[in-house]
Parts: sequence; structure tokens; C-alpha cells
Amino acid sequence: MSLTAPASRVPALPSPRALGTTIARKIDTAITILARFLARWSVPALRVSLGLVFLGFGVLKFVPGASPAASIAARTIETLTFGVVAGTTAVLVTAVLETFIGLTLVTGKFLRLGLLALAGAMVGIMSPLVLFAGELFGDGVTLMAQYVLKDAVLVTGAAVVAAVALGARLRHEA
Repeated sequence: MSLTAPASRVPALPSPRALGTTIARKIDTAITILARFLARWSVPALRVSLGLVFLGFGVLKFVPGASPAASIAARTIETLTFGVVAGTTAVLVTAVLETFIGLTLVTGKFLRLGLLALAGAMVGIMSPLVLFAGELFGDGVTLMAQYVLKDAVLVTGAAVVAAVALGARLRHEA
């Protein structure tokens, strides 16, 4: 009678090359899953988040003194309309426009109309950089200049949403 334990069967370790191939395949699979997820959800998430930003900015302008951008919005509208729309009316027009744009982006209802309104609003959104450059950048970058500059991100994000919503079937020809 033997007192030795039976030999255990230990599976052979994969070769480093096979192990590398397995890891590479798993990474490729993970990247594919991530790419599919992003392709499906990134633009809708961008649309809703932009909508929430516009909605928040718009609603704040309905409350006197609540929006830090109300004064520059009023001055911008007044300048762009050659004084026809000014003061409280200019802020109210901006509030209605931003709230409408925000609601269309969040809900997806009347999206094309909201994107059309947004295209027009982009002029007003970015025009302080030209109209009030001296005030915004005179003695360095002011807080208001930073506020206006961040609008470039909103504008480019809106361009992505609009491109997908309005031209998803179009392809860029190289």
C-alpha cells in the first residue's frame, strides 16, 4: 500500500502569446461594447443636458436679479435690435427664448423648431465677444468673459445635436 497522494492534474498555463491574445480580445470586446453604448446614448444625453442648461438659464431670467447674465443679455439684445428691444423686455425675450429652447431639447418635442430658435439665439449668445470685447477682456479676462466664453461649448454641443437631429442621413464627402 502506497502512502503517496494521487497526482493532481494542474492545467498547463497558457503561453504568454496566447494570454496576450486573450487579453487583447477582451479589450477589443469591451471597446466595442463601449462604442455601441456611446453611439446610442451620447447624443441624446448631450441634447438633454444642453436642454437643462438652457432651461435653467431661461427660468432664472424670469426672476429679477436671479440671473448674473441678465444685464449682458439686455445690453446684447438692445444693441442687436438697435434699441428697439431694451431693458426688462430684452431680458424677458431672452428668458422666453432660452426656456423654449431648453424645453424642446429636454423633451424632444418640436425639436426642429427649437433648433431653429437656437440657431438664431447663437448670434446673441456669442455676440458679446465682439460687441463688448473691451469690457470683457480690457484688464484681463473678467468673470463675465469666462461666462460668455463657456457659451462656445454650448454652441458646439448644440451643433452636434442639430447635425444628428437634422442631418443624420447626410454623409460628409471626402
